[in-house]
Amino acid sequence: MSALVPTEIRQHTHDFDDGNPLAERNTRLAVALTVTMMVAEIVGGYLFNSMALQADGWHMSSHALALGLSLFAYRAARRYKHDNRFAFGTWKIEVLGGYTSAMFLVGVVGLMLFQSIDRLISPTQIHYDQAILIAVIGFAVNIVCAGLLKDHHDHDHHHGHHHHDMNQRAAYLHVVADAATSVLAIVALFGGKLWGADWLDPVMGIVGSVLVSVWAYGLLRDTGRVLLDAEMDAPVVAEIHEVIGASPVKAEVTDLHVWRVGKGKYACILALDADGDVSADDFRKQLSIHDELVHVTVEINQTMAR
Repeated sequence: MSALVPTEIRQHTHDFDDGNPLAERNTRLAVALTVTMMVAEIVGGYLFNSMALQADGWHMSSHALALGLSLFAYRAARRYKHDNRFAFGTWKIEVLGGYTSAMFLVGVVGLMLFQSIDRLISPTQIHYDQAILIAVIGFAVNIVCAGLLKDHHDHDHHHGHHHHDMNQRAAYLHVVADAATSVLAIVALFGGKLWGADWLDPVMGIVGSVLVSVWAYGLLRDTGRVLLDAEMDAPVVAEIHEVIGASPVKAEVTDLHVWRVGKGKYACILALDADGDVSADDFRKQLSIHDELVHVTVEINQTMAR
């Protein structure tokens, strides 16, 4: 006769992420720098007829939005940290911020592409010296922001897992993509100034829009995976099976659900068919060797005849 052995109910915290105060402060500084440069590039590109410079400015606008959302996410996650309505903490607020910024970025890509094609068909005179100056300053701002936002992630030397701050990493990747667009704008402007290749400016605007779309796709994929709990191919799943397979008590996994609740931290629900008199705590202790498992629920269906 089979029997379901419930786990013991304990009072414990559901706050699985410690936040990142340094990243929040650096993001605030990066927002101020980015918004200032964004306005300069868009206005400068319009005044000096540089589509590549405008494309870089519009990309920087999406970058400013992404950073603003990252900052908002940090604050919201901190503010609602102890709100019991969030069953597994507030970390996913940060992930949702990254996903939302990527959605806005898709619209910016369309605008950049449309304007670049229009300028390629109907070229206008470009004031190269002024546009180059603004593009170089924009690139310098990107480098400063990249330094502020670089994620010095934690590394678990025992298990070899990298624990990234997804919110900070998304902002950092956005800055890197923006820096690449700035380089394209500078190359296009110098090409037009030195060799009269005016067509380079709108072409580089198109290339820049492609780069931004690739970045947007990557961010949508990564954040969407977390938001939809698509984690069953994560290394920790194989580790769980390995622990159960090596258990001194013969047990078979009949149901397993794993999802992320923090940076490099996972919760799981595990159902087992087990022979012998064994408790859920026994398996929880065995699984505790993996630090990334921070919330484990075990159900045991004992199959030993009584």
